[in-house]
Amino acid sequence: MAQEKQVILLPEYVTVRELADIIGASPIEVMKRLIANGIMASINQQIDFDTAAIVTEEMGFEAHSAAAIAVEEEKQKAVEAQTWRKKYAEEKPESLIRRPPIVTILGHVDHGKTTLLDTIRKSTVAAGEAGGITQHIGAYRVNHNGHQITFLDTPGHEAFTAMRARGAQGADVAILVVAADDGVMQTTREALSHAQAANVPVVVAITKTDKRNANIENVKKMLADIGLTPDEWGGDTLVVPVSAQQGTGLDDLLEAVLLTAEDKEIVANPNASPSGITLEAEVSPHQGTMATLLVLNGTLKRGDTVIAGQAYGRVKAMFDEKGNKLEEAGPSTPVRVLGLSEPPMPGETFETTKNDKSARVIADERKDATAARLVRPERVFTLEDIFAQFESGKAKELSLILKVDVQGSLQPIVDGLMNISGDNKDGITIRILAADVGNISENDVNLASASGAIIIGFSVDVDNAAHRTADRTGVDIRLYNIIYKLFEDIALALQGMLEPVFADKTIGTAEVRQIFRIPKAGTIAGSYVRDGELRRNAKVRVKRGNRIIAENLGVASLKREKDDVREVRSGFECGVSLNNFDGFVVGDMMEFYVSERVN
Repeated sequence: MAQEKQVILLPEYVTVRELADIIGASPIEVMKRLIANGIMASINQQIDFDTAAIVTEEMGFEAHSAAAIAVEEEKQKAVEAQTWRKKYAEEKPESLIRRPPIVTILGHVDHGKTTLLDTIRKSTVAAGEAGGITQHIGAYRVNHNGHQITFLDTPGHEAFTAMRARGAQGADVAILVVAADDGVMQTTREALSHAQAANVPVVVAITKTDKRNANIENVKKMLADIGLTPDEWGGDTLVVPVSAQQGTGLDDLLEAVLLTAEDKEIVANPNASPSGITLEAEVSPHQGTMATLLVLNGTLKRGDTVIAGQAYGRVKAMFDEKGNKLEEAGPSTPVRVLGLSEPPMPGETFETTKNDKSARVIADERKDATAARLVRPERVFTLEDIFAQFESGKAKELSLILKVDVQGSLQPIVDGLMNISGDNKDGITIRILAADVGNISENDVNLASASGAIIIGFSVDVDNAAHRTADRTGVDIRLYNIIYKLFEDIALALQGMLEPVFADKTIGTAEVRQIFRIPKAGTIAGSYVRDGELRRNAKVRVKRGNRIIAENLGVASLKREKDDVREVRSGFECGVSLNNFDGFVVGDMMEFYVSERVN
Protein backbone atom coordinates (compact mmCIF):
# COMPACT_ATOMS: atom_id res chain seq x y z
CA MET A 1 0.00 0.00 0.00
CA ALA A 2 1.34 3.42 -0.93
CA GLN A 3 2.58 5.50 1.98
CA GLU A 4 0.31 8.44 2.80
CA LYS A 5 1.93 11.77 2.02
CA GLN A 6 2.40 14.40 4.72
CA VAL A 7 0.05 17.34 4.21
CA ILE A 8 1.51 20.86 4.35
CA LEU A 9 -0.20 24.24 4.05
CA LEU A 10 1.33 26.75 1.64
CA PRO A 11 0.50 30.45 1.21
CA GLU A 12 -0.35 32.00 -2.17
CA TYR A 13 3.27 33.15 -2.53
CA VAL A 14 6.39 31.85 -0.81
CA THR A 15 10.13 32.40 -1.28
CA VAL A 16 12.42 29.49 -2.17
CA ARG A 17 14.09 29.79 1.24
CA GLU A 18 10.74 29.76 3.07
CA LEU A 19 9.57 26.73 1.07
CA ALA A 20 12.75 24.86 1.93
CA ASP A 21 12.21 25.60 5.65
CA ILE A 22 8.59 24.41 5.48
CA ILE A 23 9.45 21.02 3.97
CA GLY A 24 12.76 20.59 5.82
CA ALA A 25 14.91 20.54 2.69
CA SER A 26 17.91 22.55 1.56
CA PRO A 27 17.25 25.60 -0.62
CA ILE A 28 19.66 24.14 -3.20
CA GLU A 29 17.52 21.01 -3.54
CA VAL A 30 14.39 23.12 -4.00
CA MET A 31 16.14 25.24 -6.66
CA LYS A 32 17.22 22.07 -8.49
CA ARG A 33 13.65 20.82 -8.58
CA LEU A 34 12.46 24.17 -9.90
CA ILE A 35 15.08 24.17 -12.65
CA ALA A 36 14.03 20.64 -13.64
CA ASN A 37 10.53 22.03 -14.13
CA GLY A 38 11.75 24.90 -16.28
CA ILE A 39 11.69 27.55 -13.56
CA MET A 40 14.73 29.64 -12.66
CA ALA A 41 14.35 31.18 -9.19
CA SER A 42 16.84 32.62 -6.73
CA ILE A 43 16.81 31.73 -3.04
CA ASN A 44 14.89 34.90 -2.09
CA GLN A 45 12.56 34.93 -5.11
CA GLN A 46 8.86 34.38 -4.58
CA ILE A 47 7.03 31.57 -6.36
CA ASP A 48 3.26 31.05 -6.49
CA PHE A 49 1.30 28.23 -4.86
CA ASP A 50 0.95 26.15 -8.04
CA THR A 51 4.71 26.19 -8.63
CA ALA A 52 5.49 25.40 -4.99
CA ALA A 53 2.97 22.54 -5.08
CA ILE A 54 4.82 20.89 -7.98
CA VAL A 55 8.07 20.89 -6.01
CA THR A 56 6.58 19.72 -2.73
CA GLU A 57 4.66 16.87 -4.38
CA GLU A 58 7.80 15.68 -6.15
CA MET A 59 9.55 15.67 -2.76
CA GLY A 60 6.90 13.47 -1.15
CA PHE A 61 4.50 16.00 0.36
CA GLU A 62 0.87 16.85 -0.37
CA ALA A 63 0.45 20.61 -0.76
CA HIS A 64 -2.76 22.35 0.27
CA SER A 65 -3.57 26.01 -0.32
CA ALA A 66 -3.92 27.98 2.90
CA ALA A 67 -5.79 30.70 0.99
CA ALA A 68 -8.30 28.21 -0.42
CA ILE A 69 -8.89 26.75 3.03
CA ALA A 70 -9.44 30.26 4.42
CA VAL A 71 -12.07 30.94 1.74
CA GLU A 72 -13.85 27.69 2.51
CA GLU A 73 -13.77 28.54 6.21
CA GLU A 74 -15.49 31.86 5.45
CA LYS A 75 -18.16 30.04 3.44
CA GLN A 76 -18.73 27.58 6.27
CA LYS A 77 -19.00 30.43 8.77
CA ALA A 78 -21.69 32.02 6.63
CA VAL A 79 -23.62 28.72 6.55
CA GLU A 80 -23.28 28.30 10.31
CA ALA A 81 -24.34 31.91 10.88
CA GLN A 82 -27.41 31.43 8.69
CA THR A 83 -28.43 28.43 10.82
CA TRP A 84 -27.75 30.47 13.95
CA ARG A 85 -29.90 33.39 12.74
CA LYS A 86 -32.72 31.00 11.80
CA LYS A 87 -32.68 29.50 15.28
CA TYR A 88 -32.77 33.01 16.76
CA ALA A 89 -35.75 33.95 14.57
CA GLU A 90 -37.71 30.95 15.81
CA GLU A 91 -37.97 32.34 19.37
CA LYS A 92 -41.55 32.54 20.66
CA PRO A 93 -42.83 36.16 20.66
CA GLU A 94 -44.01 35.99 24.27
CA SER A 95 -40.48 35.15 25.46
CA LEU A 96 -38.88 38.16 23.77
CA ILE A 97 -38.01 41.46 25.44
CA ARG A 98 -36.43 44.61 24.02
CA ARG A 99 -32.68 44.62 24.36
CA PRO A 100 -30.34 47.64 24.32
CA PRO A 101 -29.39 48.77 20.78
CA ILE A 102 -25.91 47.99 19.51
CA VAL A 103 -24.34 50.94 17.72
CA THR A 104 -21.35 51.15 15.39
CA ILE A 105 -19.60 54.38 14.42
CA LEU A 106 -18.51 54.67 10.79
CA GLY A 107 -16.92 57.41 8.72
CA HIS A 108 -13.75 58.94 7.32
CA VAL A 109 -10.50 58.02 9.05
CA ASP A 110 -9.82 61.39 10.74
CA HIS A 111 -13.34 62.75 11.21
CA GLY A 112 -13.26 62.03 14.93
CA LYS A 113 -14.94 58.63 15.39
CA THR A 114 -12.88 57.48 18.36
CA THR A 115 -12.73 60.93 19.95
CA LEU A 116 -16.50 61.11 19.79
CA LEU A 117 -16.88 57.68 21.40
CA ASP A 118 -14.21 58.58 23.94
CA THR A 119 -16.17 61.66 24.96
CA ILE A 120 -19.43 59.71 25.17
CA ARG A 121 -18.09 57.09 27.53
CA LYS A 122 -15.76 59.51 29.36
CA SER A 123 -12.55 57.49 29.06
CA THR A 124 -9.22 57.96 27.30
CA VAL A 125 -9.13 55.44 24.47
CA ALA A 126 -8.29 58.00 21.79
CA ALA A 127 -5.26 59.32 23.64
CA GLY A 128 -3.83 55.82 23.96
CA GLU A 129 -4.19 54.83 20.34
CA ALA A 130 -1.38 55.24 17.83
CA GLY A 131 -1.99 58.42 15.86
CA GLY A 132 -5.49 58.66 17.31
CA ILE A 133 -6.64 55.80 15.06
CA THR A 134 -8.48 52.87 16.64
CA GLN A 135 -6.35 49.73 16.55
CA HIS A 136 -8.76 47.05 17.74
CA ILE A 137 -12.41 46.08 18.03
CA GLY A 138 -13.95 46.70 21.44
CA ALA A 139 -17.39 47.31 22.87
CA TYR A 140 -18.57 49.68 25.57
CA ARG A 141 -21.88 50.44 27.28
CA VAL A 142 -23.28 53.84 28.22
CA ASN A 143 -26.48 54.90 29.94
CA HIS A 144 -28.64 57.77 28.71
CA ASN A 145 -31.70 58.80 30.70
CA GLY A 146 -32.09 55.29 32.07
CA HIS A 147 -31.59 53.58 28.70
CA GLN A 148 -28.52 51.48 27.96
CA ILE A 149 -26.67 51.67 24.61
CA THR A 150 -23.86 49.33 23.55
CA PHE A 151 -21.21 50.89 21.28
CA LEU A 152 -18.91 48.88 19.04
CA ASP A 153 -15.57 50.65 18.82
CA THR A 154 -14.46 49.51 15.35
CA PRO A 155 -11.56 50.62 13.13
CA GLY A 156 -14.06 51.55 10.41
CA HIS A 157 -16.42 50.08 7.88
CA GLU A 158 -13.87 47.47 6.77
CA ALA A 159 -14.18 45.69 10.14
CA PHE A 160 -17.94 46.16 10.11
CA THR A 161 -18.06 44.54 6.67
CA ALA A 162 -15.67 41.74 7.65
CA MET A 163 -18.01 40.83 10.51
CA ARG A 164 -20.98 40.74 8.13
CA ALA A 165 -18.99 38.64 5.64
CA ARG A 166 -18.66 36.04 8.41
CA GLY A 167 -22.41 36.12 8.93
CA ALA A 168 -22.63 38.45 11.94
CA GLN A 169 -24.82 41.52 11.76
CA GLY A 170 -22.85 43.30 14.47
CA ALA A 171 -24.98 46.45 14.85
CA ASP A 172 -28.55 47.71 15.08
CA VAL A 173 -27.83 51.40 14.36
CA ALA A 174 -24.90 53.12 12.63
CA ILE A 175 -23.65 56.60 13.47
CA LEU A 176 -22.09 58.10 10.35
CA VAL A 177 -19.51 60.68 11.38
CA VAL A 178 -18.99 63.63 9.01
CA ALA A 179 -16.61 66.48 9.87
CA ALA A 180 -18.11 69.97 9.57
CA ASP A 181 -14.97 71.29 7.86
CA ASP A 182 -14.40 68.47 5.33
CA GLY A 183 -17.94 67.30 4.60
CA VAL A 184 -18.76 64.09 2.76
CA MET A 185 -15.64 62.25 1.53
CA GLN A 186 -15.23 59.15 -0.64
CA THR A 187 -14.72 57.07 2.52
CA THR A 188 -17.95 58.52 3.91
CA ARG A 189 -19.88 57.30 0.88
CA GLU A 190 -18.26 53.87 1.16
CA ALA A 191 -19.18 53.62 4.84
CA LEU A 192 -22.77 54.59 4.02
CA SER A 193 -22.89 51.87 1.33
CA HIS A 194 -21.80 49.26 3.86
CA ALA A 195 -24.43 50.35 6.38
CA GLN A 196 -27.17 50.40 3.75
CA ALA A 197 -26.12 46.97 2.46
CA ALA A 198 -26.59 45.64 6.00
CA ASN A 199 -30.01 47.35 6.28
CA VAL A 200 -28.75 49.24 9.33
CA PRO A 201 -30.44 52.64 9.90
CA VAL A 202 -28.11 55.63 9.95
CA VAL A 203 -27.87 58.61 12.31
CA VAL A 204 -25.48 61.35 11.18
CA ALA A 205 -23.16 63.09 13.63
CA ILE A 206 -21.62 66.29 12.20
CA THR A 207 -18.39 66.59 14.19
CA LYS A 208 -15.82 69.36 14.66
CA THR A 209 -18.53 72.03 14.69
CA ASP A 210 -16.26 74.16 16.89
CA LYS A 211 -13.71 74.69 14.10
CA ARG A 212 -13.53 78.08 12.38
CA ASN A 213 -14.14 76.73 8.91
CA ALA A 214 -17.08 74.54 9.97
CA ASN A 215 -20.03 74.78 7.55
CA ILE A 216 -22.92 72.73 8.90
CA GLU A 217 -25.43 73.80 6.25
CA ASN A 218 -23.09 72.83 3.45
CA VAL A 219 -22.58 69.41 5.06
CA LYS A 220 -26.36 68.92 5.24
CA LYS A 221 -26.60 69.72 1.53
CA MET A 222 -23.87 67.18 0.78
CA LEU A 223 -25.72 64.61 2.90
CA ALA A 224 -28.94 65.25 0.99
CA ASP A 225 -27.03 64.69 -2.26
CA ILE A 226 -26.13 61.14 -1.18
CA GLY A 227 -29.66 60.30 -0.04
CA LEU A 228 -29.43 61.30 3.64
CA THR A 229 -31.89 64.18 3.70
CA PRO A 230 -32.02 65.72 7.21
CA ASP A 231 -35.37 65.40 8.99
CA GLU A 232 -35.57 69.20 9.36
CA TRP A 233 -35.49 69.40 5.54
CA GLY A 234 -38.37 66.96 5.26
CA GLY A 235 -36.23 63.82 5.11
CA ASP A 236 -36.02 60.84 7.43
CA THR A 237 -32.38 61.06 8.59
CA LEU A 238 -31.63 62.42 12.05
CA VAL A 239 -28.62 64.77 11.70
CA VAL A 240 -27.01 66.02 14.92
CA PRO A 241 -24.19 68.64 15.09
CA VAL A 242 -21.75 67.76 17.90
CA SER A 243 -18.45 68.97 19.28
CA ALA A 244 -16.48 66.33 21.16
CA GLN A 245 -14.01 68.98 22.32
CA GLN A 246 -16.72 71.15 23.88
CA GLY A 247 -18.99 68.25 24.79
CA THR A 248 -21.99 69.77 23.01
CA GLY A 249 -24.69 67.89 21.15
CA LEU A 250 -23.87 64.50 22.72
CA ASP A 251 -27.17 64.14 24.57
CA ASP A 252 -29.04 64.97 21.35
CA LEU A 253 -27.00 62.33 19.50
CA LEU A 254 -27.78 59.61 22.06
CA GLU A 255 -31.44 60.60 21.98
CA ALA A 256 -31.40 60.32 18.17
CA VAL A 257 -29.90 56.81 18.46
CA LEU A 258 -32.64 55.70 20.87
CA LEU A 259 -35.38 57.21 18.67
CA THR A 260 -33.99 55.40 15.62
CA ALA A 261 -33.72 52.14 17.57
CA GLU A 262 -37.36 52.41 18.65
CA ASP A 263 -38.42 52.01 15.02
CA LYS A 264 -36.65 48.64 14.86
CA GLU A 265 -37.70 45.45 16.58
CA ILE A 266 -34.57 44.94 18.66
CA VAL A 267 -35.48 42.00 20.88
CA ALA A 268 -33.96 38.96 22.55
CA ASN A 269 -34.91 36.08 24.82
CA PRO A 270 -32.82 36.35 28.01
CA ASN A 271 -33.79 32.77 29.00
CA ALA A 272 -32.66 31.15 25.75
CA SER A 273 -29.43 29.25 25.22
CA PRO A 274 -26.82 32.05 25.04
CA SER A 275 -25.35 33.00 21.68
CA GLY A 276 -23.71 36.00 20.03
CA ILE A 277 -20.59 37.09 18.17
CA THR A 278 -16.87 37.31 18.82
CA LEU A 279 -15.52 40.86 18.71
CA GLU A 280 -11.83 40.22 19.33
CA ALA A 281 -9.48 37.68 20.88
CA GLU A 282 -5.89 37.53 22.08
CA VAL A 283 -3.52 35.34 24.04
CA SER A 284 -2.36 36.91 27.30
CA PRO A 285 1.02 35.68 28.59
CA HIS A 286 -0.37 35.63 32.14
CA GLN A 287 -4.00 34.60 31.67
CA GLY A 288 -4.14 32.61 28.41
CA THR A 289 -6.79 33.08 25.73
CA MET A 290 -8.95 36.16 26.34
CA ALA A 291 -11.91 36.64 24.00
CA THR A 292 -14.35 39.55 23.82
CA LEU A 293 -17.86 38.23 23.20
CA LEU A 294 -21.03 40.20 22.55
CA VAL A 295 -24.12 38.38 23.83
CA LEU A 296 -27.07 38.83 21.45
CA ASN A 297 -29.51 36.26 22.82
CA GLY A 298 -29.82 34.40 26.10
CA THR A 299 -27.71 34.97 29.21
CA LEU A 300 -24.09 33.81 29.30
CA LYS A 301 -22.97 32.57 32.73
CA ARG A 302 -19.64 31.75 34.29
CA GLY A 303 -19.15 28.00 33.94
CA ASP A 304 -20.96 27.74 30.59
CA THR A 305 -19.19 25.78 27.84
CA VAL A 306 -18.77 27.96 24.75
CA ILE A 307 -17.85 27.06 21.18
CA ALA A 308 -16.87 29.72 18.64
CA GLY A 309 -15.61 28.41 15.31
CA GLN A 310 -12.90 25.91 16.22
CA ALA A 311 -12.33 27.39 19.68
CA TYR A 312 -14.12 25.97 22.70
CA GLY A 313 -13.89 25.84 26.48
CA ARG A 314 -15.58 26.46 29.80
CA VAL A 315 -15.90 30.12 30.84
CA LYS A 316 -13.60 30.37 33.86
CA ALA A 317 -14.11 34.10 34.39
CA MET A 318 -15.98 37.02 32.83
CA PHE A 319 -15.21 40.73 32.96
CA ASP A 320 -17.05 43.83 31.78
CA GLU A 321 -15.40 46.66 29.82
CA LYS A 322 -14.16 48.23 33.06
CA GLY A 323 -12.51 45.04 34.30
CA ASN A 324 -15.19 44.17 36.87
CA LYS A 325 -15.89 40.46 37.36
CA LEU A 326 -19.30 39.22 36.21
CA GLU A 327 -21.24 36.08 37.01
CA GLU A 328 -23.61 36.49 34.03
CA ALA A 329 -24.17 38.68 30.96
CA GLY A 330 -27.51 39.27 29.24
CA PRO A 331 -28.39 40.41 25.70
CA SER A 332 -26.35 43.31 24.22
CA THR A 333 -23.67 42.88 26.91
CA PRO A 334 -20.00 42.76 25.85
CA VAL A 335 -17.78 40.58 28.07
CA ARG A 336 -14.20 39.43 28.09
CA VAL A 337 -14.00 35.72 28.89
CA LEU A 338 -11.22 33.37 29.96
CA GLY A 339 -11.10 29.67 29.22
CA LEU A 340 -11.24 29.10 25.45
CA SER A 341 -8.84 26.63 23.85
CA GLU A 342 -7.61 29.12 21.24
CA PRO A 343 -8.47 32.64 20.04
CA PRO A 344 -11.60 32.58 17.83
CA MET A 345 -11.69 34.82 14.77
CA PRO A 346 -13.48 38.19 15.07
CA GLY A 347 -16.99 37.84 13.67
CA GLU A 348 -17.30 34.15 14.63
CA THR A 349 -20.71 33.37 16.07
CA PHE A 350 -20.64 31.61 19.42
CA GLU A 351 -23.08 29.37 21.24
CA THR A 352 -23.06 27.12 24.28
CA THR A 353 -23.01 23.32 24.48
CA LYS A 354 -23.82 20.80 27.22
CA ASN A 355 -20.23 20.09 28.22
CA ASP A 356 -16.59 20.22 27.19
CA LYS A 357 -16.77 16.80 25.53
CA SER A 358 -19.56 17.77 23.12
CA ALA A 359 -17.83 21.09 22.39
CA ARG A 360 -14.58 19.26 21.59
CA VAL A 361 -16.40 16.90 19.21
CA ILE A 362 -17.97 19.84 17.34
CA ALA A 363 -14.64 21.68 17.16
CA ASP A 364 -12.86 18.56 15.84
CA GLU A 365 -15.58 18.06 13.21
CA ARG A 366 -15.13 21.65 12.07
CA LYS A 367 -11.37 21.20 11.84
CA ASP A 368 -11.78 18.00 9.81
CA ALA A 369 -14.29 19.71 7.54
CA THR A 370 -11.88 22.60 7.02
CA ALA A 371 -9.05 20.22 6.11
CA ALA A 372 -11.32 18.46 3.61
CA ARG A 373 -12.40 21.63 1.81
CA LEU A 374 -9.46 22.19 -0.52
CA VAL A 375 -11.08 23.25 -3.77
CA ARG A 376 -10.36 26.68 -5.14
CA PRO A 377 -13.13 29.23 -4.56
CA GLU A 378 -16.10 29.07 -6.87
CA ARG A 379 -18.10 32.18 -7.61
CA VAL A 380 -20.54 32.50 -4.74
CA PHE A 381 -23.11 34.37 -6.84
CA THR A 382 -23.13 35.14 -10.55
CA LEU A 383 -25.32 37.15 -12.85
CA GLU A 384 -26.18 33.96 -14.74
CA ASP A 385 -27.62 32.19 -11.70
CA ILE A 386 -29.76 35.01 -10.25
CA PHE A 387 -32.96 33.55 -11.72
CA ALA A 388 -32.20 30.05 -10.40
CA GLN A 389 -31.45 31.55 -6.98
CA PHE A 390 -34.78 33.35 -7.08
CA GLU A 391 -36.73 30.23 -8.07
CA SER A 392 -35.15 28.24 -5.24
CA GLY A 393 -36.09 30.96 -2.76
CA LYS A 394 -32.48 31.92 -2.01
CA ALA A 395 -32.70 35.40 -3.55
CA LYS A 396 -35.45 37.99 -3.85
CA GLU A 397 -33.39 40.76 -5.38
CA LEU A 398 -30.30 41.36 -7.48
CA SER A 399 -27.81 43.46 -5.52
CA LEU A 400 -25.46 45.52 -7.69
CA ILE A 401 -22.44 47.75 -7.13
CA LEU A 402 -22.02 50.15 -10.05
CA LYS A 403 -18.77 51.89 -11.05
CA VAL A 404 -18.61 54.12 -14.12
CA ASP A 405 -16.00 56.26 -15.86
CA VAL A 406 -17.60 59.73 -15.68
CA GLN A 407 -20.33 61.42 -13.66
CA GLY A 408 -22.44 61.96 -16.78
CA SER A 409 -22.83 58.18 -17.25
CA LEU A 410 -23.86 57.46 -13.67
CA GLN A 411 -27.47 58.65 -13.48
CA PRO A 412 -28.55 57.36 -16.92
CA ILE A 413 -27.29 53.87 -16.06
CA VAL A 414 -28.93 53.94 -12.61
CA ASP A 415 -32.22 55.10 -14.18
CA GLY A 416 -31.98 52.41 -16.86
CA LEU A 417 -31.41 49.68 -14.29
CA MET A 418 -34.35 50.89 -12.20
CA ASN A 419 -36.56 50.82 -15.32
CA ILE A 420 -35.50 47.22 -15.99
CA SER A 421 -36.33 46.35 -12.38
CA GLY A 422 -39.77 47.94 -12.68
CA ASP A 423 -40.50 46.17 -15.98
CA ASN A 424 -39.53 42.72 -14.71
CA LYS A 425 -42.65 40.60 -14.13
CA ASP A 426 -40.92 37.66 -12.45
CA GLY A 427 -40.62 39.39 -9.09
CA ILE A 428 -36.86 39.91 -8.92
CA THR A 429 -36.01 43.50 -8.04
CA ILE A 430 -32.72 45.33 -8.49
CA ARG A 431 -31.06 46.90 -5.48
CA ILE A 432 -28.13 49.23 -6.12
CA LEU A 433 -25.91 49.13 -3.03
CA ALA A 434 -23.42 51.69 -4.30
CA ALA A 435 -22.99 53.75 -7.47
CA ASP A 436 -19.92 55.88 -8.01
CA VAL A 437 -17.29 57.12 -10.43
CA GLY A 438 -13.87 55.46 -10.64
CA ASN A 439 -12.13 52.13 -11.09
CA ILE A 440 -13.30 49.05 -9.20
CA SER A 441 -11.42 48.93 -5.88
CA GLU A 442 -10.79 46.36 -3.17
CA ASN A 443 -13.40 48.12 -1.00
CA ASP A 444 -15.99 47.51 -3.72
CA VAL A 445 -15.12 43.80 -3.74
CA ASN A 446 -15.29 43.57 0.07
CA LEU A 447 -18.74 45.15 0.03
CA ALA A 448 -19.88 42.74 -2.71
CA SER A 449 -18.48 39.76 -0.81
CA ALA A 450 -20.29 40.69 2.39
CA SER A 451 -23.56 41.46 0.62
CA GLY A 452 -23.77 38.79 -2.09
CA ALA A 453 -23.65 41.52 -4.73
CA ILE A 454 -22.36 41.62 -8.31
CA ILE A 455 -20.07 44.43 -9.46
CA ILE A 456 -20.92 46.16 -12.73
CA GLY A 457 -18.23 48.32 -14.33
CA PHE A 458 -18.85 50.64 -17.27
CA SER A 459 -15.71 51.84 -19.12
CA VAL A 460 -13.56 51.34 -16.01
CA ASP A 461 -10.67 49.10 -14.97
CA VAL A 462 -10.23 46.78 -11.99
CA ASP A 463 -7.44 47.52 -9.48
CA ASN A 464 -4.89 44.74 -8.97
CA ALA A 465 -5.83 44.38 -5.31
CA ALA A 466 -9.50 44.15 -6.31
CA HIS A 467 -8.66 41.41 -8.84
CA ARG A 468 -6.87 39.35 -6.20
CA THR A 469 -9.62 39.78 -3.62
CA ALA A 470 -12.33 38.93 -6.15
CA ASP A 471 -10.48 35.74 -7.14
CA ARG A 472 -10.10 34.78 -3.48
CA THR A 473 -13.70 35.49 -2.46
CA GLY A 474 -15.49 34.49 -5.67
CA VAL A 475 -17.06 37.89 -6.39
CA ASP A 476 -18.48 38.27 -9.92
CA ILE A 477 -17.20 41.39 -11.73
CA ARG A 478 -18.81 42.32 -15.07
CA LEU A 479 -17.18 44.93 -17.32
CA TYR A 480 -18.96 46.73 -20.16
CA ASN A 481 -18.11 49.39 -22.72
CA ILE A 482 -21.47 49.39 -24.51
CA ILE A 483 -24.42 50.58 -22.44
CA TYR A 484 -27.14 48.63 -24.26
CA LYS A 485 -25.16 45.40 -23.73
CA LEU A 486 -25.09 46.12 -19.98
CA PHE A 487 -28.87 46.63 -19.90
CA GLU A 488 -29.46 43.58 -22.09
CA ASP A 489 -27.47 41.27 -19.81
CA ILE A 490 -29.25 42.49 -16.68
CA ALA A 491 -32.68 42.11 -18.32
CA LEU A 492 -31.85 38.59 -19.53
CA ALA A 493 -30.50 37.64 -16.09
CA LEU A 494 -33.76 38.67 -14.43
CA GLN A 495 -35.63 36.45 -16.88
CA GLY A 496 -33.31 33.48 -16.39
CA MET A 497 -32.13 33.62 -20.02
CA LEU A 498 -28.55 34.87 -19.65
CA GLU A 499 -26.03 32.20 -20.61
CA PRO A 500 -22.37 32.38 -19.61
CA VAL A 501 -20.00 33.32 -22.41
CA PHE A 502 -16.58 31.73 -22.71
CA ALA A 503 -13.59 32.73 -24.85
CA ASP A 504 -10.20 31.19 -25.55
CA LYS A 505 -7.22 32.86 -23.91
CA THR A 506 -3.71 32.10 -25.18
CA ILE A 507 -1.38 31.42 -22.25
CA GLY A 508 1.80 30.48 -24.08
CA THR A 509 3.46 29.79 -27.44
CA ALA A 510 6.23 27.39 -28.38
CA GLU A 511 8.32 26.88 -31.53
CA VAL A 512 8.97 23.33 -32.79
CA ARG A 513 12.74 22.97 -33.31
CA GLN A 514 13.24 19.19 -33.46
CA ILE A 515 11.06 16.15 -34.08
CA PHE A 516 11.57 12.76 -32.42
CA ARG A 517 9.65 9.64 -33.33
CA ILE A 518 9.81 7.19 -30.42
CA PRO A 519 8.29 3.69 -30.56
CA LYS A 520 5.24 3.35 -28.32
CA ALA A 521 5.53 7.03 -27.29
CA GLY A 522 4.68 8.51 -30.68
CA THR A 523 5.89 11.82 -32.11
CA ILE A 524 7.59 14.25 -29.71
CA ALA A 525 8.06 17.90 -30.69
CA GLY A 526 11.27 19.27 -29.20
CA SER A 527 10.16 22.84 -28.57
CA TYR A 528 11.31 26.19 -27.24
CA VAL A 529 8.81 28.27 -25.19
CA ARG A 530 8.73 31.70 -26.81
CA ASP A 531 6.43 33.44 -24.31
CA GLY A 532 3.97 32.74 -21.53
CA GLU A 533 3.81 29.19 -20.25
CA LEU A 534 2.78 25.76 -21.50
CA ARG A 535 0.39 23.82 -19.28
CA ARG A 536 -0.40 20.14 -19.44
CA ASN A 537 -4.12 20.73 -18.87
CA ALA A 538 -4.44 23.34 -21.66
CA LYS A 539 -5.68 22.93 -25.23
CA VAL A 540 -3.33 23.42 -28.19
CA ARG A 541 -3.59 24.74 -31.74
CA VAL A 542 -0.77 24.15 -34.25
CA LYS A 543 0.03 26.94 -36.74
CA ARG A 544 2.17 26.73 -39.85
CA GLY A 545 2.90 30.25 -40.96
CA ASN A 546 -0.41 32.11 -40.63
CA ARG A 547 -2.51 28.98 -41.15
CA ILE A 548 -4.02 26.88 -38.37
CA ILE A 549 -3.51 23.22 -39.30
CA ALA A 550 -4.99 21.68 -36.14
CA GLU A 551 -6.69 22.91 -32.97
CA ASN A 552 -8.54 21.83 -29.84
CA LEU A 553 -5.85 19.24 -29.23
CA GLY A 554 -5.18 17.76 -25.81
CA VAL A 555 -1.65 17.45 -24.40
CA ALA A 556 -0.58 13.80 -24.21
CA SER A 557 2.70 14.56 -22.45
CA LEU A 558 4.83 17.54 -21.42
CA LYS A 559 8.43 16.83 -20.44
CA ARG A 560 11.45 18.73 -19.23
CA GLU A 561 14.47 16.54 -19.93
CA LYS A 562 13.12 13.11 -18.83
CA ASP A 563 10.63 14.30 -16.23
CA ASP A 564 6.90 14.79 -16.69
CA VAL A 565 5.97 18.33 -15.65
CA ARG A 566 2.77 20.32 -15.29
CA GLU A 567 4.05 23.48 -16.91
CA VAL A 568 7.06 24.97 -18.70
CA ARG A 569 7.71 28.68 -18.71
CA SER A 570 9.15 31.13 -21.23
CA GLY A 571 12.79 30.67 -22.18
CA PHE A 572 12.99 26.91 -21.62
CA GLU A 573 13.04 23.87 -23.88
CA CYS A 574 10.68 20.93 -23.53
CA GLY A 575 9.17 17.93 -25.29
CA VAL A 576 5.50 17.99 -26.27
CA SER A 577 3.28 15.25 -27.65
CA LEU A 578 -0.35 15.87 -28.60
CA ASN A 579 -3.37 13.60 -28.74
CA ASN A 580 -4.45 12.65 -32.26
CA PHE A 581 -1.73 14.70 -33.98
CA ASP A 582 1.76 13.73 -35.13
CA GLY A 583 2.23 15.87 -38.25
CA PHE A 584 4.77 18.31 -36.85
CA VAL A 585 7.39 20.00 -39.02
CA VAL A 586 10.25 22.14 -37.77
CA GLY A 587 9.13 25.76 -37.49
CA ASP A 588 5.54 25.01 -36.50
CA MET A 589 4.16 27.17 -33.70
CA MET A 590 2.02 25.73 -30.91
CA GLU A 591 -0.39 27.99 -29.10
CA PHE A 592 -1.53 26.76 -25.68
CA TYR A 593 -4.88 28.18 -24.60
CA VAL A 594 -7.56 27.85 -21.94
CA SER A 595 -11.25 28.70 -21.98
CA GLU A 596 -12.23 31.53 -19.64
CA ARG A 597 -15.59 33.07 -18.88
CA VAL A 598 -16.06 36.60 -20.17
CA ASN A 599 -18.98 39.04 -20.20
